[in-house]
Amino acid sequence: MEPLAEGDLYRTDKQRRRSMLSTIMLSHPVFFYPQIAAIFFCSRIRVGLGRYSREAWQKSSCQVLRACERVGMSIEISGLDHLRNIDGPVVFTSNHMSTLETLILPAIIGPIKSLTFVAKRSLLKYPLMGPILQSIDPIVVDRNNARSDLTTVLKEGTERLGRGISLMLFPQSTRSHSFDPDGFNTLGVKLASRAGTPVVPVAVKTDAWENGRLIRDLGPIIPEKPVKVAFGKPLSIEGKGATEHKAVIDFIASRLEEWKDKVD
Repeated sequence: MEPLAEGDLYRTDKQRRRSMLSTIMLSHPVFFYPQIAAIFFCSRIRVGLGRYSREAWQKSSCQVLRACERVGMSIEISGLDHLRNIDGPVVFTSNHMSTLETLILPAIIGPIKSLTFVAKRSLLKYPLMGPILQSIDPIVVDRNNARSDLTTVLKEGTERLGRGISLMLFPQSTRSHSFDPDGFNTLGVKLASRAGTPVVPVAVKTDAWENGRLIRDLGPIIPEKPVKVAFGKPLSIEGKGATEHKAVIDFIASRLEEWKDKVD
């Protein structure tokens, strides 16, 4: 699959944007979520047929990204050269705002670096998402025992990185539109230190796809809120990684402050 952009920056082409009336209609959950469900359904069929490769995962992720653009979302991705200019796998560590980043990050990162995620075991029980997740060789945690989860991520994460597969981590306890540095754990730098790989900070602003009240993954769609993803410079871990962990937090916090209250 071709990268979304050849340079450091990707922005939604204005020609992809819809009229205001079209945006209001298509962004309504009644119209938007069936599009996403169709993407998942087709992907699930390919998994069952044994035809769902990493490239297919990237393509279905790109389809989600394009579906978001069709309903009026403006997506901006910066720092792509940071991914291209470093050899080998890395540990990505990001704030976690909504379902959206988990669905579009494979389209962004996958064409540049092989990727997998840390996933909750409960997600593997989803009839559509579960088999798709299993096909990308994720690291599975239970979220019941923090010490056990840490051991699992450090052991299996080091193994994945050793095979050249980069790992995406969301060190927050849950998705949130606000960023709490105290709740952002050090797992990313610990794994990077153990595996001898850099850590790359990632800041995301994805509240255009809000978290739902009844079903957390299915919230309101607010296309006038711009979607932002920014990759920071790779950081080599020294010592216990305290300096690098602070640099990750500072990068995320500064980007979120820069993006705050902006509308498209």
